[in-house]
Amino acid sequence: MTATRSEYCVIACAEAWRDAGEILASPMGQIPSIGARLARLTFSPDLLLTDGEALLIRPDGTPEGWLPYRQHLALAMGGRRHVMMGASQIDRYGNQNISCIGDWARPRRQLLGVRGAPVNTLNHPTSYWVPTHSRRVFVEKVDLVCGVGYDHAAGARFHRIPRVVSDLGVLDFDTPDHSMRLASVHPGVTVEQVREATGFDLAVPDEVPYTREPTAHELELIREVLDPAGARTREVGA
Repeated sequence: MTATRSEYCVIACAEAWRDAGEILASPMGQIPSIGARLARLTFSPDLLLTDGEALLIRPDGTPEGWLPYRQHLALAMGGRRHVMMGASQIDRYGNQNISCIGDWARPRRQLLGVRGAPVNTLNHPTSYWVPTHSRRVFVEKVDLVCGVGYDHAAGARFHRIPRVVSDLGVLDFDTPDHSMRLASVHPGVTVEQVREATGFDLAVPDEVPYTREPTAHELELIREVLDPAGARTREVGA
């Protein structure tokens, strides 16, 4: 079976939680949510999934347990949560902006606001999902730091940005100065395409692999169990 671009994105998101153990996965967005549930059904069986309110849920959405808000905060503040957030802007050190475009005092565009991004990023691992990789998102310097990057995280015990997944590939910060590195490209994408769609100089290894292929079983789970209606294609086209 041939995988589509959206399915490679699902696989790349799922890999953020590989062998994670019993931690709380908090994916934001359709493709990260499918990815987290896929990880739970395959290589991360101890992963905890939440409905975002007060319940722990199974991959099919049925209740598995109660997660009171106090316990949710205890997991979040103690490094036992791994959230995958969106980003209106993200820079070379992983600083994320979801608040405004332009000067904070007089923005050109008002967005979500800072929300819980500073606490999230300083207290537990945070990855990012960007459905449209472009220079408007991957910028030299974010207009406002909401999610904290490596250059602002000195002394934060649980700060870690495992990966950034976009519709073009996977990026990480596995460099000496924790600047963003191209870890893989999705099949059909070139390194030059990623470079041209990025507003700063990426660290690029001599050889960049392709994002791994989904197994036949994973594709079956994605297409027939987790997302039979094909909602994933609304974030990333076929």
